[in-house]
Amino acid sequence: MTRILIADDHTIMREGLKRILEGIDDIQVVAEAVDGFDTLEKVRNTEFDVLLMDLSMPGRSGVDLIRQIKEEFPKLPILILTMHEEEQYAVRAIRAGARGYLTKESAGTQLVTALRKVASGRPYISIEVAEQLAMNAMPANETMPHTSLSDREFEVFSYLVKGKSITEIGELLHLSVKTVSTHKMRIMQKMNMSNLSDMVQYAITHHLLVPQN
Repeated sequence: MTRILIADDHTIMREGLKRILEGIDDIQVVAEAVDGFDTLEKVRNTEFDVLLMDLSMPGRSGVDLIRQIKEEFPKLPILILTMHEEEQYAVRAIRAGARGYLTKESAGTQLVTALRKVASGRPYISIEVAEQLAMNAMPANETMPHTSLSDREFEVFSYLVKGKSITEIGELLHLSVKTVSTHKMRIMQKMNMSNLSDMVQYAITHHLLVPQN
């Protein structure tokens, strides 16, 4: 029996996932978490086999949360379930330690297979993500400006192009306004951009502007 912890801030999504898994003999949902801090608490105090985690939740989330969990529990399989379809999000999640990456759009048909794979120690990623991982392993091929951003810079970039203010980003990521402003400056320098409009246009062109879940 594979025991699952579901971490997602939307009650409807958690209920939907549980319905998908109802009647699956070898999978059991044993706990739920509603934000990043709750996820850490449940990971530390619950007996389970796979963490099924949303990439964007209130409190600690995303790559930062994956890294902390893997530091404390290096053998724990993490399957990311997210609205982000662009491969760059998946690449960063996998690099941080996630074993699999699945979009919510495809959860209905692929969730059980993905959970079984990551529980058995195998990765679950799409061909596109695998190709992007291979490309990113070759520095000469990293031609897209956003691939040069650190994980934290990419997270700040994602919030900026979605219209979040410096103050809002600081609150979401638990960073000072000064630190967020420094990240913004470095992002613009690395991407050779002079204003937010350029960043938004870039995000739209390269399919990096996705709905917040």
